[in-house]
Amino acid sequence: MPDDLAPVRHLLEGAIARKVFPAAVIEIGSSSRLLWTHAAGTLTYDPDASPARDDTIFDLASLTKVIATASLMMRAVDDGRLDLESPLAEHFAEWRGADRAMVTVRDLLTHSAGLTAYLPFFRDHTGRLEFQRAICTLPLEYEPRTQSIYSDLGFILLGFLLEDGDSARHAFEGGAGRSDPSATLSAQFNRFAAFLTSDPLTFNPPREWRSITAPTEVDAWRGRLLIGDVHDENAWALGGAAGHAGLFGTAGAVGAFARAALRTIAGEPLLASAPTMREFITRCNVPNSSRALGWDTMVPTSSCGTLLSRSAIGHTGFTGTSLWIDWERDLYVVLLTNRVHPTRENDGIREVRRAVHDAVVGSLGP
Repeated sequence: MPDDLAPVRHLLEGAIARKVFPAAVIEIGSSSRLLWTHAAGTLTYDPDASPARDDTIFDLASLTKVIATASLMMRAVDDGRLDLESPLAEHFAEWRGADRAMVTVRDLLTHSAGLTAYLPFFRDHTGRLEFQRAICTLPLEYEPRTQSIYSDLGFILLGFLLEDGDSARHAFEGGAGRSDPSATLSAQFNRFAAFLTSDPLTFNPPREWRSITAPTEVDAWRGRLLIGDVHDENAWALGGAAGHAGLFGTAGAVGAFARAALRTIAGEPLLASAPTMREFITRCNVPNSSRALGWDTMVPTSSCGTLLSRSAIGHTGFTGTSLWIDWERDLYVVLLTNRVHPTRENDGIREVRRAVHDAVVGSLGP
């Protein structure tokens, strides 16, 4: 297997030589096993930087949307705690107005709720109450369901929804309701992750992980190099755990999630019931959209290249991470890098991602 995947190794080493990113770890596997993993480069460009290893921890960025938020949403649906067709106005008192009355939880998952892609709320807002009010009262950018605009803001709201839903369950069971720390997004995900893997996969990683964590950007806003602190500023202003970003983990942890996803799609209820998982990975009917519920799907311009099955699902992260799952081939590819080190002004990873996935499929064959 390693010799067969030599083209993949050469692509990563070439990208590191061109300073597309300093460190990369790739893992390839199927529903039943890990097929190949490879670490390349060093954690920074410093001459004495530590080499990347299989257990290097990366800021997963927007992989949070599928690994944490979409997965917890599926479980909430299966448990009857959340209805995808429920209007947002039933969940958020600030979500008012005729232009948005029709918007549902499903619309947030498909990035078709009318919300703008991104705003730097961290400059003026801190914590849930301020973010929730700001997002819910924001003028819509387009008529809901007429298009998809990838929006961090919608997934921030989904994270709040998950906390409210779990708080209600805890209150019903005799817990403390919204004040119960076990209902936070981070606590919910930690219970879920413990079921999936023993490898590092968490929000707000402990300081003792710093020595094996790939640094991201030298951040002017916070005045330091970020190592183990979430790169996304809005997630940082929300305490490091949000519906759109905040997870840290290894390629092995993301691979364990991918294997569970493949097995769930095949009928084994690990992440959720198989019918719910199938619903979440089915492309929505929003015009000209490749989005499913949380997930993206394969199109010829995807970050996964041109050779995966048309039914493949995946997601990328701003820091240089990606996960693609080709369930028809029983194949997953995890690629973790810190391409934002030392600055985010570097988009060379776009073509590298596509080339790597094409090389994987080309090397493995049908």
